[in-house]
Formats: sequence, structure tokens, C-alpha cells
Amino acid sequence: MPDETADKRSRPLRSDGLTTPRPDRFTPADSNYEACLSAHAAAQLRGDMGYLDPTSGLFVMTAALHADRGFCCERGCRHCPYEPEPS
Repeated sequence: MPDETADKRSRPLRSDGLTTPRPDRFTPADSNYEACLSAHAAAQLRGDMGYLDPTSGLFVMTAALHADRGFCCERGCRHCPYEPEPS
């Protein structure tokens, strides 16, 4: 039986979704923005599922991992590669 919930959450990928965090969730104004972008890019190059946030030490999933899932989980992920839900 198909997952109808996933179908409802399917959205197109953002054009910069695999390289740039969602601007409504993480911006250059954040003090660790550049360090996180670097850690994210390195994790994606290695094929890792995520990286440790350099400031908090929390695990952050990569955009590639989210894209491979095939739908937005709607949990506010920093590197969500999907277009925001239309208003």
C-alpha cells in the first residue's frame, strides 16, 4: 500500500536546495553559518548522512539525505531541499 502521507508532502526541490540551507531556517546572519556550510558540503562530498553542528555539536542531516527520502517531513530541517509549502 503506498504511503499517502508522503504523497501529500511531496514538493519540488529548490534550485539551490542541495547546497544552500532554507533561508527561512538558517541565514548568513547566524554566527556559525559559514562553518556549517563548509561542514555540510564536506559531509555531502563524503556521502555522509549529516554533520555535527560546529557550535552546538548536534547532528544535522544533509540536503542529499532529505532529497533521497523523496518528500518533506515538515519538521523544520535546516537543509530541507524542498520548496516551502504554498501559502
